[in-house]
Amino acid sequence: MTISSITQLICFVALSATLVLGALGVVLLPNIVYSAFLLGGVFLSVAGLYLLLNASFVAAAQVLVYVGAVNVLILFAIMLVNKKENLAAIPGLGLRRLLSGAVCGGLFLLLIRVAFTTPWPLPGPEPVGEEATIRIGEHLFSDYLLPFELASVLLLMSMIGAIVLARRDVLSSDVITGEAVDQGLIEKERTPLLLENSPR
Repeated sequence: MTISSITQLICFVALSATLVLGALGVVLLPNIVYSAFLLGGVFLSVAGLYLLLNASFVAAAQVLVYVGAVNVLILFAIMLVNKKENLAAIPGLGLRRLLSGAVCGGLFLLLIRVAFTTPWPLPGPEPVGEEATIRIGEHLFSDYLLPFELASVLLLMSMIGAIVLARRDVLSSDVITGEAVDQGLIEKERTPLLLENSPR
């Protein structure tokens, strides 16, 4: 093995371990803010794997779109909503965990079966080279134009929904039910918080 192949193998193992551990942290951590930050690390690890595949444009798009836009949007939604809810026991939590674990295990086994039974062409197709960006642009604005626009509309709707949910306390009526909101009760809840955060 040459030095370049050893370096590539070390980078692949490091990025794969970061991706797997970050994905587990996103799912298992109880703090949703930490999960969102770990999701950004997962996106960066995927971008690194794209770089190892000589797909520099896809790696740059991964960083710009997912890390710079989607992950920031998720963090904004988390910070804006921040609703305080009373902790309560979830009914049937054990059964839910069992069912979700079974579904995830089934999907994992299906992916392993596909990976080992698919006749992968080796060493693979010829690299496109400098025409890769041109071909990606042609596909993005022809074959995949509708999914691209639908994704942008979905992200816009999610941001508007997060803002509406966060600002419900200052509206005179509830956006969903149309019922009047007691502004006096809201001010009473806000007063202790303002006193705690005021400079002394």
